[in-house]
Amino acid sequence: MSNIYTRFLKDESGATAIEYGLIAALIGVAILVVLQSVGTELKGTFTDVSNALKKRPTV
Repeated sequence: MSNIYTRFLKDESGATAIEYGLIAALIGVAILVVLQSVGTELKGTFTDVSNALKKRPTV
């Protein structure tokens, strides 16, 4: 019985899975932050283009 308990205490596979999960979550948060920033800049660019086209005289 003590052999099973000792093996259980030395097993680190669960810790590795948790570390990979934390890394994946961190990467996901970083992607969301970047996409939100790019989306805001892109919206501003499209607004500028739209306003410039509205001011342009029609032919």
